Amino acid sequence: MQAYLFVHFKEKTTPDGEQVYFGLSRDGFHWEEVNCGAPVLWAYFGDKGVRDFTIVRCEESGRFFIFATDLSLAYGMRNQYHNLWQEISRYGSKNFSVWESENLVDWTQQRLVKIGTDDFGCLWAPDIIYDKENQDYLLHWSSSHMENQYGAKKIYYSRTKDFEHFSEPAVLYRKEDSGVIDSAIYEEGGMYYLFVKSEENPAKIIMLTSDHAAGPYKRMEAFDQSMEGVESGLYEAPTAVRLEDGRWCLFLDYYGVPGAGQGYVPFVADSLKSGKFVRSDQAFDFPYGFKHGTILKITMEEYERIKTHDWSDKGYR
Repeated sequence: MQAYLFVHFKEKTTPDGEQVYFGLSRDGFHWEEVNCGAPVLWAYFGDKGVRDFTIVRCEESGRFFIFATDLSLAYGMRNQYHNLWQEISRYGSKNFSVWESENLVDWTQQRLVKIGTDDFGCLWAPDIIYDKENQDYLLHWSSSHMENQYGAKKIYYSRTKDFEHFSEPAVLYRKEDSGVIDSAIYEEGGMYYLFVKSEENPAKIIMLTSDHAAGPYKRMEAFDQSMEGVESGLYEAPTAVRLEDGRWCLFLDYYGVPGAGQGYVPFVADSLKSGKFVRSDQAFDFPYGFKHGTILKITMEEYERIKTHDWSDKGYR
């Protein structure tokens, strides 16, 4: 039997919201808070806030890695970014915040990892997929770049085997008629499936497929049909997990209202190949609005370890 760990943040105007939070579930549908809903890890370096998490279990070492956007709106939006998203996009952090662990409860201190050069704008929303074909990890994210005057964002990627050394960034996916952000890639039956938020045409989540982790990717019309009833411009940060019965749960982050009303909305599909997802709000419950994160499948032993751990040390010893 497997369980599930959701790594996320909270949408708050105070700095405690943009820290590392854990949620747990035994079935993928019913979620509970960890550490009484308080952060389990804190960012003390860079922007001193983190958002847009991904977590991965290394195939070779068994170690766990959390990567996150190095960004605090609570501190920075009013301060160095002058209340302008354009300034964040252009001048925001060129680093990702990273934590490591061998057991999901004892974590290293936050470190900052720079990917690429200063020609990039802010590095947003990292995600990681194991590339079976190349037997390495494909770290991907969205960013603006000097080459198009920091205009429409693309999805970039870099390869790593050890999460210490990274290849030069390359473009994973660009959309000709709009920017794209918030990429998430999953493998099913030897095929790879990419979810991204399209910023225009449509201003919705789209889904693409490829037989290689790094593409090229082709749009899936069946998923577009699934999203016909979903309002434009109100959802981002797709993340998904495959349940023990083979079904897939896709979560889209709703940001159409301010504050606590934001959070993930669930959709369910029999397979990624079908592209047919059905909104399923009544089948799920969350203790509060989980914001932009990633789900990791864990063992019941790991579930109990996280649930019973004394997080008052914020994960450090």
